Amino acid sequence: MRCLSPCVQCWEEKEQTLLQFQKTKVDCEIYREKMNALQSQVAELQRERDQAYSARDAAQAEISQSLTDKDALRRKVFELTDQVCDLRQQLRTLQAESPQGPRQEAEARGPGRRGKQRLTRMFAICPPDGGDCSCLSPPESQLWSDLSTTSSRELADSFRSSSPVPPSQQSLHKRAAEDLWEDPCSFSSFPEILEVDGGTSLGAKAGDTDLDYEIVDRAELGESSNSPRPVSGGLYLSASAPVRRRPARKILSQVTVLAFQGEALLEQISVIGGNHTGIFIHWVTPGSAADEMALRPGTQIVRVDYEATGASFKAALEGATLEQAVGLLGRVNGFCCLSVKVNVEGYKKLVQDLEAKVATSGDSFYIRVNLALEGQAEGELQVHCNDILHVTDTLCQGRGCWQAHRVGPYSTRDMERGAIPSYSRAQQLLVALIQDMAQPRTTAHKQSPGGPQRLVRIVSVDRTKASPLCASSDGAQSDPSRPEGPSASCFWAESCVTLVPYTLMHPRRPSRPRPVLFVPRLLGKILSEKLCLLQGFKKCQAEYLSQEEYDASSQRGDIVQEQEASGGHCWVTRPAVELLMDKNTHALLDVRLDSIRALHAMEIFPIIVHVSVNEKAAKRLRKPLQRLGASEEQLLDTSRQEEAELDKAPCLCGSLAPDGWSDLDTLLSCVRFAIADEQKKVVWTEQSPR
Repeated sequence: MRCLSPCVQCWEEKEQTLLQFQKTKVDCEIYREKMNALQSQVAELQRERDQAYSARDAAQAEISQSLTDKDALRRKVFELTDQVCDLRQQLRTLQAESPQGPRQEAEARGPGRRGKQRLTRMFAICPPDGGDCSCLSPPESQLWSDLSTTSSRELADSFRSSSPVPPSQQSLHKRAAEDLWEDPCSFSSFPEILEVDGGTSLGAKAGDTDLDYEIVDRAELGESSNSPRPVSGGLYLSASAPVRRRPARKILSQVTVLAFQGEALLEQISVIGGNHTGIFIHWVTPGSAADEMALRPGTQIVRVDYEATGASFKAALEGATLEQAVGLLGRVNGFCCLSVKVNVEGYKKLVQDLEAKVATSGDSFYIRVNLALEGQAEGELQVHCNDILHVTDTLCQGRGCWQAHRVGPYSTRDMERGAIPSYSRAQQLLVALIQDMAQPRTTAHKQSPGGPQRLVRIVSVDRTKASPLCASSDGAQSDPSRPEGPSASCFWAESCVTLVPYTLMHPRRPSRPRPVLFVPRLLGKILSEKLCLLQGFKKCQAEYLSQEEYDASSQRGDIVQEQEASGGHCWVTRPAVELLMDKNTHALLDVRLDSIRALHAMEIFPIIVHVSVNEKAAKRLRKPLQRLGASEEQLLDTSRQEEAELDKAPCLCGSLAPDGWSDLDTLLSCVRFAIADEQKKVVWTEQSPR
């Protein structure tokens, strides 16, 4: 045993030594790899450094060579300049010795070799009275005599004049029209307002000095040198006269006002387009006043201003439908001002869509129908009250019919297509339908299984917020304090009355869970107590705010509505609602219907669940009402009052029929299903006035 212990000890030392050796070997390998990587990186840096040095040397050599070449070219230019000066001196000497030389050389050159003469500043300088022109060369003296003979004719109309007399106002207009004719994609920069035939002034921007002069050779005129050449507008251009040309500037977004005599304007032009694309000129009658103003297809009409003793109006056509634009332009029958701009790309796209039958006009907007339309004639669309339609043509079958597509509840895709009455015809049908409903009925109509169908939604519009176009239909001048352009409620209508058959709507797709609001509120309190016990629903609690907190929240627009509280002011705020929405929870709101517009302004779109209540349904809720301290009569009264206010809501709502549930539990199930279904639907909101 004594002999074994030293052996075991030596064996253990050997094992430890081997382990240390293996560890050292591994460390050495790792160190070697690190050194190799470091050396490779250093070598790569050296290569990059060498490349940078070589690139620098090459760039310096190239720059040096370029400077040397430039010096050589400069010396050559100096030498050539000296030669040109010598040749000019020799030419002047020859001209002084032989006065007929230049003319003989020009005749020998013949009409086949035409060239531009050099412009000399002396053509635009008026010589002193009684001065002698003998100092001028024969061609120059001949030119000055031509200018003198034609200057008297060009004083009143100096379009493309060769005289030094400043251009007249008529000339400025013609120059602008000619530039627009040659290039409809560009406008000259100087005319801001062009007015003719009305005795009003024309404007031109000062400081417009970028003019280009060109000498027109006699051979190009095709007539004798002594006879002036007639040009457009009854003007005459003498031979070898300097013609002033203004290069057109392409300013596509610039709006230009053209004033002219628009007698029967729609007989001079035809228009296409709509509220989605804009109103474009599609055809111009040759020789008409519009043609003389250089109006061409592709010009977009932005605004029309018509003043007459009878009916006067000022209207912006951006956002106007084709029916409205045709109606407004058709009333123009005299001196008018059209604000136009060039939009060739938009016009070409519209024409391509019309030719490919992708679209029938430039109109595109969504409406909510506020009355039931039977659609008895062939091609007419049968529409229920509160249906959403996509209108694509407001001149479908002449003035009186629109082309519309029915829109599904879960998308904005067009479905069934048909014709519907125009806005004015729908107003007449709405009034007739209300009168028919007010009369007593001797025979009962057959009701559908789901209950009586709603025929009318009473929607009124504030006349003070109506479009100026509505007021101008009576021949009155529009109020300048009102915003110009079509209003959101009746922007397609030419006559604005209180009842609104169609309401302009806008689709929205909220991603977060929408708050829930119940009608009537008394029943909503019962349902909220039950729903808040389920997952995904929670009451939105009102907050107590001090006066400073309320002022700050009100300034930010975070106040939804005030609620009754005993301890002070209690408010429903936007942060409280959005906090629940961010938690993927439906916020149960106990607010009035008039707070919906405030929520929409905050980009919060609540779900409105309307539970229809009759006497039979109220009896089923007797016990829950007693726990709230309310009666069945109170529920029926509040239900009637809030149903009348529901027509003023700026969005659609989900309705539950009274015979669709038997007790509170089944009503709760129906409400949950309705909320889930409304969350999937497209939210249609009334478009707010601009």
